[in-house]
Parts: sequence; structure tokens; C-alpha cells
Amino acid sequence: MFRDDILKGTVACVTGGGTGIGKATALTLARYGADVVLAARDQTRLEATAAEVRALGRRALAVATDVSDPAQVKRLVAQGVAEFGRLDLYVNNAAANFIRPTRMMTPVRWKTVVDIVLNGTFYGCLEAGKHMLERGSGSIVNIVAAYAWTGAPGLAASASAKAGVVTLTRSLGAEWSGAGVRVNAIAPGLIDTPQTRERLWPTDEMRAKLLGTVPMGRFGTEADVANLVVYLASPMGSYVAGEVITADGAQHLGKGALDMLGELKAVRRPRP
Repeated sequence: MFRDDILKGTVACVTGGGTGIGKATALTLARYGADVVLAARDQTRLEATAAEVRALGRRALAVATDVSDPAQVKRLVAQGVAEFGRLDLYVNNAAANFIRPTRMMTPVRWKTVVDIVLNGTFYGCLEAGKHMLERGSGSIVNIVAAYAWTGAPGLAASASAKAGVVTLTRSLGAEWSGAGVRVNAIAPGLIDTPQTRERLWPTDEMRAKLLGTVPMGRFGTEADVANLVVYLASPMGSYVAGEVITADGAQHLGKGALDMLGELKAVRRPRP
């Protein structure tokens, strides 16, 4: 467990902070002492999350932001710094996806995903990074996905964009760590949220099939990701830079063809 005050005195900005992993991350950061700037396109949801942050005794600022617009991201960082005087952590969590066969992907939809996932992450790194480099300290955490390395059917746009974020993370980790700014990423696997339940496993049969691909035997939770953000933002992660931490219950290591090896002992003939 982390100390309750491990992030006391820090200011964090979380994009996509109104729902899902972003909301859980914002609330977790607040529980450990951080004040939080929340960004997403839906101001109503942001204000609801901001109210929950304040209920934890921390300060919150909700800024409606489309991260695909560099001017809006610049304004977001400027407003956060103006309100709280500093920015110690920036979490690039905003995402977009269209799950469909690639032959059905239109150029407009492709561009939408790339603009939000890859370009939006770059804009966030750029604006937050400028402030942090001037101060000589800071942490940026980019949320990607385990399929950024492997690709996945029906996820060509998202996988391509997130793969770009992986290399951006490593590039900035090498470029900025010597100046006190650490850039890392987290690659979640199947995380159990209302959104994923609706889009990825709307039936019990689909849920069981997907769960069967996870060696750990369970789906991840929003807290699994949020706690990693706390680690990377805190002094406990001070020597980690340019790293991508996978949190998918070992799903990316594969589960299937070699599972039978565990059963060989029961069926093979004894040696003479």
C-alpha cells in the first residue's frame, strides 16, 4: 500500500477524466493527496467527477477539452497552471475507437482515432512537458493498450495509433529524463468497465471466451490501472523512464496451444 499522503502537494491533469479509467485514476490520485485538473469533452460528467474529488478534500478543476485540437490542449495546461500554480503529473488517457473490420474503416474514422489517440497524446506531452521542463521535474503517463505490439483484428486504427504512442513514450523518456521529466506508459489489457462490458462482451458466452484468454483468470479493474499511475507519479517510480508497463494478467504472453503441456503428466506413459 502507498502512504496516504504520497502525492500530497502535487497537481495532476487527467484527460478522459469523466468516466472509466480516467475517472478512477483521478479519484485515486485525489485519495493519495493530489489536486486534479479534469479534461474531457463532456463538461457535465467532468463536473460530477470534480465534485467527487472535492468530497475527498482535494481541489478540482474541470475543463472541457477536445484533445485532438492543439489549441485546446494548450489552454487546458495553461488553465491548470493558472489555477494551481504548477503541474506535476499529466495523464494522457483520452481515447477513441471504432471496432470493426478494417475494410469497413473510413478515412474519416481512421483520422478521428489517430487525432485523439496519437496526436492528442503528443499535444499533451508537448504542452505539459514544456511546463515541467522549465520546472525541472514532472511525470507524464500515457495510457496505451497491450495490443499496441501485436495488433488485433478490428482494431487497426487504435492499435496503430497506440503503437505510435509507445514509441513516443520511449523517445521522450530518453530525451527528457535527464532534465527531470519522466515519461512512461501503461498498457492495460481487458479492463472490466461498463463500456467494455457493453462493447466487448455483451453476452455471457463472449465474456467466458475472452476470459479464457487471460492466464490470470480474471479481467482487470480500473484500480489496477490507477494504482500503476500512482506508482509512476510518485517517488517510488523515480528511476523509471521510457517504460511501458503491461497490465493484462499475462494475456499478451499467449494462452492456447501450449496449455495442454500442463496435462501431459496425467496422460503420458511411465518410463519402463
